[in-house]
Amino acid sequence: MRSELIFQTPYWFIIICLLAGGAYALLLYQPEASWSRKLNYALAALRGIVVAFICFLLLNPLIRRTESSVDKAKIVFAIDNSESLNGVGQPVLKQIEAAEKELNDAGYEVSVQTFDKTSTGLATDSIQFNKNKTDLSGLLQTVKSNFEGRNLTDVILLSDGISNQGLSPTFNQFPFKVNTIAVGDTVPDLDIRIKDVVNNRVAYLGNDFPIRVDIAANGLAGKSTTVSLKQNGRIISTQTVTIDRLSYFKSFDFTTSSKQKGVQHYTIELGNIQGESSARNNKRDVYIDIIDGRQKILLLALTPHPDVKALRSLIESNDNYELDVTILTASQGAAESIGNKPYDLVILHQIPNVLGLGNALVRKILDAKRPVFYILGNQSAVPLLNTLNRSLTVNINQGQFDKVTARYNPSFQQINFNDESMKLLERLPPLSVPFGEYTISQGTETILFQKVGSLNTTKPLLVLNTATEQKTAVLAGEGIWQWRQEEFALTGKHELVDNLFQKVIQILSVRDDKRKFRIYPVRPEFDAGEEVVFQTEIYNDIYEPIYGQEVKLDITDEKGKTKQYTYTHSAENPRFNISGLTDGVYRFQASTAVRGMQEKINGQFVIRNVDIEMANTTADFGMLRELAAKTGGEFVQPATLTQLIQKLKTNRSPDRLESSEDMVELIHLKWLFFLILLLLGTEWGLRKYHGGY
Repeated sequence: MRSELIFQTPYWFIIICLLAGGAYALLLYQPEASWSRKLNYALAALRGIVVAFICFLLLNPLIRRTESSVDKAKIVFAIDNSESLNGVGQPVLKQIEAAEKELNDAGYEVSVQTFDKTSTGLATDSIQFNKNKTDLSGLLQTVKSNFEGRNLTDVILLSDGISNQGLSPTFNQFPFKVNTIAVGDTVPDLDIRIKDVVNNRVAYLGNDFPIRVDIAANGLAGKSTTVSLKQNGRIISTQTVTIDRLSYFKSFDFTTSSKQKGVQHYTIELGNIQGESSARNNKRDVYIDIIDGRQKILLLALTPHPDVKALRSLIESNDNYELDVTILTASQGAAESIGNKPYDLVILHQIPNVLGLGNALVRKILDAKRPVFYILGNQSAVPLLNTLNRSLTVNINQGQFDKVTARYNPSFQQINFNDESMKLLERLPPLSVPFGEYTISQGTETILFQKVGSLNTTKPLLVLNTATEQKTAVLAGEGIWQWRQEEFALTGKHELVDNLFQKVIQILSVRDDKRKFRIYPVRPEFDAGEEVVFQTEIYNDIYEPIYGQEVKLDITDEKGKTKQYTYTHSAENPRFNISGLTDGVYRFQASTAVRGMQEKINGQFVIRNVDIEMANTTADFGMLRELAAKTGGEFVQPATLTQLIQKLKTNRSPDRLESSEDMVELIHLKWLFFLILLLLGTEWGLRKYHGGY
């Protein structure tokens, strides 16, 4: 670290400081003292130095501190530790361990990334090839996020090129070279398999719904079998599969219905063929939630707008919602009857507005006590909105707007968001919001704050109020469509933005649950091998949380076998975990005593057997070659890995010198205060010791 003193005044001001210190000392110690002349000079010097230094600090000099550091060139070994590499990946780990040591000795900083963890040292027996899905794009995106802004030059990916989750990594851009180590067999096995099943996750009671099954086969031409749709062991429908060529692919459509509500478990089963390599991929479980009806949502907008399309997309992706969209400037007549329809939620985009369109309709909606989600825009009548909603008031400077990004409020507890993923919001484009003073009402919670440039503010951007009779939310800006576009450009999906607004819509549209005892799985579906986590909530008569009650929980599987659990609800651990459950649909019943009254709750959840690794076991070296070529890396196989390592050692990327600089006022350095205090204390102590005043 290097420090430099910077003056904000002419240098000759220092002479004035010295003269001030000398004059003060001369006046104080001019009379004859009761101590020796030498001591008098020493005390005068102490006082003069302190006074001169204080005067110098008043000139407000600055300290410029420059700190430099070396960011070593980095290499990451990204290991695809999925099941499809079991048997072919283990032998390469020894080579990678040796390569890691060589690269470390050459001056690189080396680390290892698998689907589940990052480590700086690789123990060959610590990596298990047991993951039941492969998301190579997600693996490389994790590396990219972990080393953002760092001197990462190369990633060495060990994989067979099979990716069955997320986008293909060749569609993404990476700021580093991806060198690929290809393992596996590119010759297809003799096999017939269920390649994919396409179905709606939600269907409606009594309605027919389709299930499409994609079947692929290799090298079994001339043979035949059957594919069946089953429920509870009962065959619903069967079709014949005739393999008429060496590389076979065909889709089979089934149609069925259900008269039972809740999650229904169906099984697609493919008959075995003699000579196929594995029968493990001949069966697939399908879970469909049969519901009785959908919640109705109205999206009422002033004009056509990209935000309207974005909202429509994220709402219609959830089959639990039935959406009506009305544009007032295009269909004013259709809006007349809207106020009388039984909507569960009304979303108002730029309504009320400066044109006056639909403003009377807002009053009708409010009188019906329907939940409302206001989204402001450049044509919103903000003063009128202040009188209509009970959540947010904006005292605006008419016609002035600001560009702000979003910052998540970690104190918001109604929804469980991942704090790390919500940081992505700060990288999304700014929204256009009214410029002015923002005030939230009592009972209103802030979900997102406004961030102006790099400045964090406490101005709310998205607020929610569920404490009043009419639930409301307000988004103070427009530009949701840009958020979705940018998130897709960064991550390849709309997960964060859609999840945020879907959860807000869910809170607004769901009917209030007034039960004093609530217990529910934190997710409707779990993967096999995962713990099933139950959240428990118990309230008193004024809906304050209470603890210490004994809860009985019965879990029943599809065969009718019941397991019983008992636990005590506590503030420290309001969740209860259950492990060891196999795949299938489970129903649960929980009970507890609240103020002497027995409370019961029923529900269900699904444990899904995720076994998509066996759907395709043929290595894809073509994808690995394309990925390496696109990023400027090299495609190698284990036999030529040493050549790649030698090349990286020979053409070692340079380390990066980084420096940071900051300026601080000298007067703000705390140790100077204690130095002055020490000097003055020493002077005072000597004076008192020698009889001074």
